Amino acid sequence: MIADALRAAAARIGGDSPRLDAEVLLAHHLGWDRSWLFLNPDHGFDSLGFLPLVERRAAGEPVAYIVGTREFWSLDLMVSPAVLIPRPDSETLIDAALALGREPGRAPETVLDLGTGSGALLLAALREFPRARGLGVDAAAAALAVAAANAARLGFADRTAFRLGDWGQGLLERFDLILCNPPYVETGAELSRDVRDHEPAAALFAGADGLDDYRRLIPQLPGLLAPGGAAIIEIGHQQTDAVLALAHAVGLSGTVRRDLGGRDRCLTLVR
Repeated sequence: MIADALRAAAARIGGDSPRLDAEVLLAHHLGWDRSWLFLNPDHGFDSLGFLPLVERRAAGEPVAYIVGTREFWSLDLMVSPAVLIPRPDSETLIDAALALGREPGRAPETVLDLGTGSGALLLAALREFPRARGLGVDAAAAALAVAAANAARLGFADRTAFRLGDWGQGLLERFDLILCNPPYVETGAELSRDVRDHEPAAALFAGADGLDDYRRLIPQLPGLLAPGGAAIIEIGHQQTDAVLALAHAVGLSGTVRRDLGGRDRCLTLVR
C-alpha cells in the first residue's frame, strides 16, 4: 500500500526531508501527482520499480536528477547531472528583472544568460517579457543540450539561441538584460553530500575566495550592455562588497536585492 511504502521509503532515505523525497519519488514512479497519493493511501502497487529510486536517494543522489525535472518560476525544467539544479533563491534574479521591467521603457527586448545551465533564468525571463528574445551561453555542450531541450519543450525555441562560450568572450551583440548565476563557492567549502558528490563542480566552485569567475565576468559586462541595459548577477550572501568593488572598478554601479530568507542574493548592475 502507498501509506506503508512511503513510511518505509522515508525511513530508508533519512536526511532533512525524507517524507517529501519519498512522496516525490513515488508520484514520479506511478505517474501521478503527490495529491493523488494523499487521496489513495490504501492503493496497492508494484514496488519493484520504486525501490531502486529509494536506494538512489538514500545514497545521496538529488531527487531532481532521479526524476529528471525541477520546477523553477512555475516552469517544469528538465535537469541532468550536466547542469546545476535550479534553486528557489535564484528566482530573486527574476524578481529583480521584473522590477526593472516595470519602469517606463525598461522592458527588455534582448536577454543574455551567461552560464545558462538548464536555461532556467533565460526561460523564466522570456516568460515574463513576451516581446524579448534570448541567448544562452555555457562552457559545457552537455548543459546547452539540456537548455535547448527545455526551450523546445516549453515553447520558447523560436525566441532562443544557445552558444558554446567562455562567459561573454567573443560576443558582439549588446543586450538589454544580462542574467548570470556564476560559480561562487569557495574551493574546499563544506557542502551537503547531495551537492558535493552529484552536481557539476564547474558550476559551483570559484577559487579560494569564490570570486574567480566574477573577476573574469564583470569586466566583460560594460561591453555587453546595450544603452540603458542592466546586468543581474547572483552572489553569495557574504560577497556583496567584494563583487560591488569589482563592478565599480569597471564603471558599473549596483544595488542589492535580498532573497526570501533576507540574505543578499543578487546585484543589479548598470552603467
